[in-house]
Amino acid sequence: MNFIYCGKVDEKFINKKIKIKGWVKKIRKLGSLVFLDIADRYGLVQVVIKQDNSFFNSIHEITKESILEIDGVVQKRQSPNTNLSTGNIEIILSNFKILSKAIGLPMIVENQTDALEDTRLKYRYLDLRRPQMLERFVMRSKIINSIRQYLLSREFIEVETPILSKPTPEGARDYLVPSRIQRGYFYALPQSPQIYKQLLMVSGFNRYFQIARCFRDEDLRIDRQPEFTQLDIEMSFCDEKDIMRIIEKMFVKVFASLFNIDLITPFTTMDYTVAMNLYGSDKPDIRFDLLLNDGSSFFKNTNFKIIKEALNNRKHVKYIVVPNLLLENKQIETLRKYAKDNQAYDLMHLTYDGVVLEGSIKAIEHQVIDEIFNYHQFKKGTLLMIADELLIVNQALGAVRNELGNILNLKKTQEYKFLWVINWPLFEFNSQTNSFQPMHHPFTSPSKQTINDFDIHPQKAFARAYDIVLNGFEIGGGSIRINDPAIQQRMFKAINLDDKTIKHKFGFMLEAFKYGVPPHGGIALGLDRLVMLLTNAQTIRDVIAFPKNSKGVDQMMETPNNVDSNQLEELGIKIKSD
Repeated sequence: MNFIYCGKVDEKFINKKIKIKGWVKKIRKLGSLVFLDIADRYGLVQVVIKQDNSFFNSIHEITKESILEIDGVVQKRQSPNTNLSTGNIEIILSNFKILSKAIGLPMIVENQTDALEDTRLKYRYLDLRRPQMLERFVMRSKIINSIRQYLLSREFIEVETPILSKPTPEGARDYLVPSRIQRGYFYALPQSPQIYKQLLMVSGFNRYFQIARCFRDEDLRIDRQPEFTQLDIEMSFCDEKDIMRIIEKMFVKVFASLFNIDLITPFTTMDYTVAMNLYGSDKPDIRFDLLLNDGSSFFKNTNFKIIKEALNNRKHVKYIVVPNLLLENKQIETLRKYAKDNQAYDLMHLTYDGVVLEGSIKAIEHQVIDEIFNYHQFKKGTLLMIADELLIVNQALGAVRNELGNILNLKKTQEYKFLWVINWPLFEFNSQTNSFQPMHHPFTSPSKQTINDFDIHPQKAFARAYDIVLNGFEIGGGSIRINDPAIQQRMFKAINLDDKTIKHKFGFMLEAFKYGVPPHGGIALGLDRLVMLLTNAQTIRDVIAFPKNSKGVDQMMETPNNVDSNQLEELGIKIKSD
């Protein structure tokens, strides 16, 4: 008797005896017949038990999600189910065995479940049985395999780098691992394989990639996890365009082979300053417009107090016009919260129907509003405006714009808009430490125009860096690296590292750089974020098999957790009480 996967039973098995094994999804008793839906990874098939079958009265022993072994004969269904790949056939049961009996379920194990996320994460093995979850992980596997095959065909070498590594300043806190043998010393889990992949270029590997596990101790959100997977790439003897074209061609292959979508290349490129000024974000969603506009010229003669004082104090006034739509008060209140959460004092607003002004700034000069709407060639709409420091205005109005995209359903889920953000600042100012720090990491090369004075005028320095954005999410970032030891030393000095710290943290790297370093660059892509977007998942947690919750807790394994005092003693560690 042939063993067949449930989802692979089809019409070629009609009148044949087969054996299937799978999970019970539904039990339906209709008079003299009982119907069982049995499923495995490959799909679902209907099993029929007739009243004259000796097992008919034993069906009460079967519970949902129990695992059965069923022997039977395949027959053609009188009423086909067009929603199933196996919908033209059914199996008439002749024998069955309960391989594993399930108790009452804590959640509905179907696409439409009743479970909150906490329950889904606690019983993750049940959550993963839901067909849409399985589909996401099948697609994740296909995406990674497609990427791997593409890179191997382009002569990239796949190399694994260490997990137990050295703490280095790369933007987030490290997860530390104490050494039992070298008591008092620690490994760090890698935030990325950054230094290792650069050393592979020193080693002459020329083209490297890795599906790398990375770890960052940072605040979590829908597209972040403390441990995640990235596609890590490095190339020698290349420039920015070489790397960007490789990535574009890779995505062309993935989308064509897996989604039957023909991407248009080259992808759009946008300067960092343009992205910030027009979209209020360094990862703009370009699926919709609603751009940020400078209102200074319109309001230069206004007597409206808030705006007049802002302009007199050299602050900025920027606005978004929502054309031909008068937003409701509830929608505006939601947008105000987004503005305030992003450091704005408030979000000024008005609605204009072509005659009447309503809203928080309805006392403003009518002719100014007429000028704005005439300039944009809109007869009516909603005006949303912020007056503050430029950084705050862009950030807050950018958050408002992004939420408008959600409120107005402007983000089409089947539309994929890639964007390269280029010409990044080399540094960003940290007000807490009153110093400049790398915008990306300290191995990023200054631009050719600012390489001579990047450490003298850090506020004017630009980087040979590039981020790739998809539908408003940063899915990757990279740069051309520093390959001159003298410039690398200057970079470390520019971020206030003293000689002792440089030698302690990076001495091995500077030593390697004495023996010939090819010009090189690379990029890292967040595979979890990418799969989240390509499978229309709501959060990154839906595409990671066993994720942590928003507090960094694995509710299924109950980690992090305390450890035995003997283990701590072996490591020479004591827990300090509050």
